[in-house]
Amino acid sequence: MVIIYHQNNKIVEVSSKGENVVFSEKSMTSNLFQIAEQYPDSLIVWCHLDLKSNLNYTKLEEIFHHKKIMASYNLSSNSFFSEAIGYSDLSLFLNIKKGVSYPTWIMSSHIGGIHAEVLNTLNNQIYKDSNFDYLLHSIAKLAMPLGLYCYSEPSLLEKTDVIFPKFKNDNFLLFRFIKQHYKVSWIFLLFINLFLYERKFALLPLFFSLFYSKRYLKDDLLQVVENQSQKKVIVEGTLDVIIPTIGRKKYLYDFLKDLALQTYLPKNVIIVEQNPATGSVSEFDFIESGNWPFYIKHIFTHKTGACNARNLALVEIDSEWVFMADDDIRIDKNFLEEAFEVIKKDGLEQVTFGCYAPDYAENKKIKFRFQSSNFGSGCSIVKSKNIESVSYNASFEFGYGEDSDYGMQLRNQGSDVIFSPKPDIIHLKAPIGGFREKHILAWSNDLIQPKPSPTVMLYNLLNLTKQQLKGYKTTLFFKFYSVQKIKNPIRYYSNYNIQWDRSLYWANKLYNKK
Repeated sequence: MVIIYHQNNKIVEVSSKGENVVFSEKSMTSNLFQIAEQYPDSLIVWCHLDLKSNLNYTKLEEIFHHKKIMASYNLSSNSFFSEAIGYSDLSLFLNIKKGVSYPTWIMSSHIGGIHAEVLNTLNNQIYKDSNFDYLLHSIAKLAMPLGLYCYSEPSLLEKTDVIFPKFKNDNFLLFRFIKQHYKVSWIFLLFINLFLYERKFALLPLFFSLFYSKRYLKDDLLQVVENQSQKKVIVEGTLDVIIPTIGRKKYLYDFLKDLALQTYLPKNVIIVEQNPATGSVSEFDFIESGNWPFYIKHIFTHKTGACNARNLALVEIDSEWVFMADDDIRIDKNFLEEAFEVIKKDGLEQVTFGCYAPDYAENKKIKFRFQSSNFGSGCSIVKSKNIESVSYNASFEFGYGEDSDYGMQLRNQGSDVIFSPKPDIIHLKAPIGGFREKHILAWSNDLIQPKPSPTVMLYNLLNLTKQQLKGYKTTLFFKFYSVQKIKNPIRYYSNYNIQWDRSLYWANKLYNKK
């Protein structure tokens, strides 16, 4: 391990195994890569001089348990980029929960670390900005989608009362960053949103940003970095499978047969069968008549809804791991065995696996694991202890967003979600069960139809920053203009605001009902 102590964007001291390391330049940026070349097998840690006595050495091995992890922690009351970045970035990686390990490309020069092998891989591929904070953000933003796991990590520090000064908002840096790391349209949306919501006319930052080129990294760049996690996440290795189902007898039976053929067998399969018909009984005669190599817990309910069904199943879990599955998926006999190899290799506790239609399964573009903004309720394996205080929010029942909300509950408690394209799952997308009735939503008969859907609005209210919500409103305005009937822009704007307010109304009713 090499620790770089710095102050005012310049190196003050470098140490490795308690001994001082000689460095040729005082610039943080230049020396970061130079030291990585000198110590290619080491973890490189940067630490502001004021935090030297607060660096939590005992946690470093646990935090950086494999090579492709970048983590830092910010002790200012704001971030390097102003909150206005939310006008151009609607992802979940911005609204950081400071008290837990949280996935984000928002990095800090205050304290953090990255493995030298990753830096050496990036050395000739990334522009070495003189501003250390800007460089760290650029590395994380570019490499996170390519398989670098990036976190805001409070456990880098032991308890400290040190508070760093607030960062000064710099719209020139903000526009430059957006231009270099996003589609060019986002700088114009940022300009519009700053004017609409903050009455700021950022013409010069917009103009000067046009002279910067977009930054890229090769998609497979980080795949040369071999990593094997030192974190032991599998102890018992037992697994339960939960399957909510409604009117899909044949599909469920086929999936149970897939589970029965697994080289890594589950301990329990928990089936929640829904049938709203009064007096109806289970149609799954094969549960009792079949000779299954696992125990099947069968729950029958007249109450429909995926959120309710999954919550009923989750309370029945008694294994270390749970495979959250749909009733219309198919898996290869080696799926679970290969899935746990992925979990072991990267030290993961929540994984959403690639789930594809049959005709798309052989044409996947994603080849590597990365931190996902999604969570799949029908294609994920999670550690049971991490979901003890998590449940599906009934406010999303029969709408959209329950999967995303569940994933956010996990992240907000410090449990990251990783997407793995392999092993993959075939999603048959079976037709709706014959006895299923279309649910009539409370706002279905409104004269003014809410836009967006109130459940989508609820998710945004719960998880986006204020700037992200406003940015989403602007983006949706342009997105729907070309597909709606009102072509007069003034009338459309007026009508859109009414629909937006109606969506807010219903979203707040859903929130207060939960």
